[in-house]
Amino acid sequence: GRWSVTVAGIGVAGFACADALAQLGARVTVVDAADGERQRERAEILDVLDVRVLLGHDGPAPDGTDLLVVSPGLRPADPLIVDALGRGVPVWGELELAWRLRDPDRAAPWLCVTGTNGKTTTTLMLESILAAAGYRTASLGNIGRSLVDAVMHDDLDVLAIEVGAPQLPFVHTVSPLAAVCLNVADDHIDHFGGLRAYVDAKARVYERTQEAAVYNVADDATVRMVEEADVVEGCRAIGFTLGVPGPSMVGVVDDLLVDRAFVDDRANAAQELASVADVRPAAPHNVANALAAAALARAHGVPATAVRDGLRSFTPASHRIAHVATVDGVAYVDDSKATNAHAAQTSLLAYDSIVWIAGGMAKGQDFDDLVRLARPRLRGVVLLGVDRDIIAAALARHAPDVP
Repeated sequence: GRWSVTVAGIGVAGFACADALAQLGARVTVVDAADGERQRERAEILDVLDVRVLLGHDGPAPDGTDLLVVSPGLRPADPLIVDALGRGVPVWGELELAWRLRDPDRAAPWLCVTGTNGKTTTTLMLESILAAAGYRTASLGNIGRSLVDAVMHDDLDVLAIEVGAPQLPFVHTVSPLAAVCLNVADDHIDHFGGLRAYVDAKARVYERTQEAAVYNVADDATVRMVEEADVVEGCRAIGFTLGVPGPSMVGVVDDLLVDRAFVDDRANAAQELASVADVRPAAPHNVANALAAAALARAHGVPATAVRDGLRSFTPASHRIAHVATVDGVAYVDDSKATNAHAAQTSLLAYDSIVWIAGGMAKGQDFDDLVRLARPRLRGVVLLGVDRDIIAAALARHAPDVP
């Protein structure tokens, strides 16, 4: 008989999953607690494909469900997931479904990028480097097109995949060629119910990695993740550092990005990949992103010249420390992609004298460290959004003199 699959969430990922499963002949039901205009538009299209859609659905997956496919928006503790696992129903995320839908005869290898901050930039840099080497590639996952969609319809040589922590708990057989966790800082704590669970989820990006588990030499959490990861035999741990690299690392010597990992004589030789000036902007955290992207690309066999060319032709994404204008000697900077304290800290520490516009959703984070570090630079703060009181309280505690 046909498999009966329930897809939770009718967003971009859920829609693509339902579409692909219906094409493959499964009986598909989509459930979503929301029932708005956008949900109804997508439901109408799925209706044509013979997919049953239950909007405003708040209960467990329908009886007879053989498989539950969940969108990353659902917390692991969501009753829908807990109920399914309790009933012995397998739960897959979009990544797992995409991996299983690959055509075995022409399955492109996956290069996976996670980390609290820098994921999108690193994934886009990686895509640029792979393209410079002549590969048909795309940046997928958390950004751009749906991964399931690409696996079903695109003829690609290699995939650059951004992976958010919420996508990782329900991955079971994905085996990337290479993977990196760039860094770990507080974020999504409320999603996972604690920092330990968040770190454990991130660590899953390394499971079953084939060639290179890339880690941040300066971030002990990523070092531990790689040490404890259950990888394919023969997979190597490759570090990236803003300092001089040791063997099996990529790093910086003088003003050059160099590789001591993917060269024949690692003990004595280093391969020049690019100059720091090829990285735009050449801020330290961005050079780290470039090194991580280079390590993943080199694991796939990309020549050094493609790393340089890819970084040179790379256009940074908008809203990341983007200089908007200078008016009367005051620079206006848009860093609205900084959606957590760690990312905000990175950009605040790049300037000496700041009026900070902050707010939005705190996602369970605390802002005390950020305020303490930024205090000498703050000339004033404008607060907005639902959780502004949380930031106001941190300012009252650690920067009472800042208006």
